[in-house]
Amino acid sequence: MNAVTVPPPTEPVFRLHRGTAPLLISLPHDGSRIPEPIAARMVESARRAPDTDWHVSRLYAFARELGASILVPHYSRYVVDLNRPPDDTSLYPGQNTTGLCPAVQFSGEAVYRDGQAPQPEEVAERVERYWRPYHDTLVAELDRIRGEHGRAVLWEGHSIRGELPFLFEGRLPDLNLGTAAGKSCLPELQMRLERALGAQTDYDWVANGRFKGGYITRHYGDPEIGVQAVQLELSQRNYMDEDSFAYDEAKAARLQPLLQALLRAALESQAA
Repeated sequence: MNAVTVPPPTEPVFRLHRGTAPLLISLPHDGSRIPEPIAARMVESARRAPDTDWHVSRLYAFARELGASILVPHYSRYVVDLNRPPDDTSLYPGQNTTGLCPAVQFSGEAVYRDGQAPQPEEVAERVERYWRPYHDTLVAELDRIRGEHGRAVLWEGHSIRGELPFLFEGRLPDLNLGTAAGKSCLPELQMRLERALGAQTDYDWVANGRFKGGYITRHYGDPEIGVQAVQLELSQRNYMDEDSFAYDEAKAARLQPLLQALLRAALESQAA
């Protein structure tokens, strides 16, 4: 296959709301846009960007009132996965997963038509055009927050369909907390979050189960320099319709108080 030139973004690749609290919410899979030259090479089902973390920016919009900064991409993980390392090292060796420029959907189906998947040169160009600006901004915002507050919590907001046999067996818990097995945050923060989760009975949850935190949580979480990172993977059944991708206002309103309690716990751990 001949080399493919990656189209330059037609708009900023992300949007940043800058807050006043020592909390940065990163939503790296919220974007769903796919440039037409890339979409034209995809199978029909992939053009819908089905593996998007649908509506998480809407779900977390209340966090602005808590003073959080919020970083949201415009483009789909099918263009480049912002939560994968730039060298595409697997985050979960031995398990099915998807890569930096995914060639496989969460369903196990192909993303691209035969012979149309991106080659290494194109992947490198996508990293420069779409991946690196997001990460440069994430680092700069963490530095700004630490400069103002002396510390920062990086909250990775994610969501996924609750049953995906290609990726995991059975039904995923409602809330999946990941702290890189306790390495990306201090024990005090994880304890506060688990206490908030354990205080409610509406949703089941697990800490460091199938999802322990992706590249962003593992790479930027460094309690020794004052940056604590946490990933929360939500099962989408709790705030949307998983088949139509439609946001469910009633379900979301029921879930949001728990999300608010978790973010408040994160902020309180910073003040302790």
